[in-house]
Amino acid sequence: MVDMDNTIVIIDENGNDKEMEIILTFDNEETNRSYVLVSDPNDEEGEVFAFAYDEEGNLESVEDETEFSLCQEVLGAFLSEEE
Repeated sequence: MVDMDNTIVIIDENGNDKEMEIILTFDNEETNRSYVLVSDPNDEEGEVFAFAYDEEGNLESVEDETEFSLCQEVLGAFLSEEE
C-alpha cells in the first residue's frame, strides 16, 4: 500500500506491518518488471530492500542475483546524481 508521503507499508516475515520509506521506483524493459527500493527510516544502518511489483501493487522480494545487481546499479546511479 503506497501512501502520498513517499512511504509504503510492508508486512514482514512475522506478519507485522512495517512502514518503509520509498527511495525510488523504476521499470526495466529487459526484465519487463517494475521495482521499488525502500529503507526503514528507523534503521541506522540504512539497509535498502528491493521489491518487484505488478500492476495491482503486489510486492515480491527481489532474490534473483541478476535482478538484485540491477537494483544495486540503479540505486548507485541515483545516489551519484543526488550528490
